[in-house]
Amino acid sequence: MDNKIKIKNKRVSWEYFLIERLVAGIVLTGTEIKSLRNGKANLADSFCVFEGGELFVRGMHISEYSYGTYNNHLAKRDRKLLLTARELKKLNIKVKEKSMTIVPVTLFINEKGLAKLEIALAKGKHFYDKRENLKEKDDKREMDRHLKK
Repeated sequence: MDNKIKIKNKRVSWEYFLIERLVAGIVLTGTEIKSLRNGKANLADSFCVFEGGELFVRGMHISEYSYGTYNNHLAKRDRKLLLTARELKKLNIKVKEKSMTIVPVTLFINEKGLAKLEIALAKGKHFYDKRENLKEKDDKREMDRHLKK
């Protein structure tokens, strides 16, 4: 299978401290997986929520399939994530107790052709944390410039 599809959420590392990462399966319809294979998805404003003991991703945009008929999917519907009961329980406890959130990091298709979503347990950054990040990037860029000379 073609393993070139890898859609990243670039804002996540800027807005959150990523504490723990997991890979979850995702329940999709036929036209959604076809759109994914064309690379037509966006994770920018998406997040994960618990509903009835199950984990869902909200706000993930998968464009409608161009050759789809009346059976085409809704672009921003909630999609169920597939994790083990132990992982779900562990995540739910951490989200409730420590006021953390679960955010999607990467959407990809594995070697078997299945869509997978890498999610992360995250804690929000403050403004001063973001400034510190910018300083570190600038320092690293300066050091790279001096090393190349």
